[in-house]
Amino acid sequence: MSDCYLPRLGGIEVQVADLVRTQREAGHAVDVATATKGEPLPGVHRIVARMPFDLPVHPFGVGHLTRRLTSSRPDVVHVHMGAVSPFAWMGVRAARRAGIPCVVTVHSMWDPVTRGVYRLLRLAYGWQSWGLVGTTVSNAAAAPIRSVAGEGVPVHVVSNGLDLSGWRHFAATTAGPASEVRDEVHIVAVGRLAPRKQPVRLLKLLDMARSRVPEGVPLRATVIGDGPARAQMERYLTRHGMTGWVSLPGRYTREQIAKVLESADVFVAPAPRESFGIAALEARAAGLPVVARAQSGVADFVRHGTEGLLGRSLGDLADAVARLATDPELRQRVIAHNRAVPPSAGSWPTVLAGFDQAYAEAIGSSRTT
Repeated sequence: MSDCYLPRLGGIEVQVADLVRTQREAGHAVDVATATKGEPLPGVHRIVARMPFDLPVHPFGVGHLTRRLTSSRPDVVHVHMGAVSPFAWMGVRAARRAGIPCVVTVHSMWDPVTRGVYRLLRLAYGWQSWGLVGTTVSNAAAAPIRSVAGEGVPVHVVSNGLDLSGWRHFAATTAGPASEVRDEVHIVAVGRLAPRKQPVRLLKLLDMARSRVPEGVPLRATVIGDGPARAQMERYLTRHGMTGWVSLPGRYTREQIAKVLESADVFVAPAPRESFGIAALEARAAGLPVVARAQSGVADFVRHGTEGLLGRSLGDLADAVARLATDPELRQRVIAHNRAVPPSAGSWPTVLAGFDQAYAEAIGSSRTT
């Protein structure tokens, strides 16, 4: 169950669709319940209502979902939610009413407001005693959930799944030798240009890094993606005289991103509340050094000084970018490691095994309650 699903395109929507496809290929029978409007798809049940802005919410979702679960009697319900997911929460309640084991995957970081909301729901419903099994995509995302759920709800880390073979192949066949050093240092970032991702702070980071790199070291930056913050970013670039070396080419396909990474030297993922970081994992699999927040989910697969550099503040990240730009030996050492050693997260066999274990735990828990 998920508030959002195809044809919407976003992190949760694509990840859930890929999980459904991969589980079906592994032999599972998987149906999807969603509040997202769209064309009919096999095994996808759209429980939709007329809502402003086509919001994926149904005022009577609990009843609809309970009836569907009662008639179909699945072995387990897998609910996917972000920070605010009313339909997904209805799915949890419906599973409880129908007496079906339930696994809840949280795809986002719980900020203080979100933690407060779920503490209130805990008081109102007592969900910590429902035999739920939780998963989330990184250790950074798990900590605030565990602080709210307490000992009654196990919370496991099961990373997002990603087919890394294409990026590994790209790293092995299209990149030059690890000893190659280009005169120009090319910095790349990929992501939705939404305010919650703080893309303007990314531009500030680049500006800070530029000021810490000698003028004799040319920098170029490409920020791939689109979204509501684009106009604000364009104004920032103009106001700070950065249009000559920072470009915003818009949304790219996977193939286009791979082409940009051919000329890239450093990948930057600066969002402090990044629960996982799929784009960063792709770049790491392609061989690039990754600069990211130590308190984000990226730290699950990037170790400081090995796969990239980590920092806790914007200034730390600017220092890291400047260091990689001015230290070609460090940069090439990280590239060589990333090309030789596969990432520690993201493989689909590992993800499927993690969810299978969570399903078994939820089923076992339901038999003892």
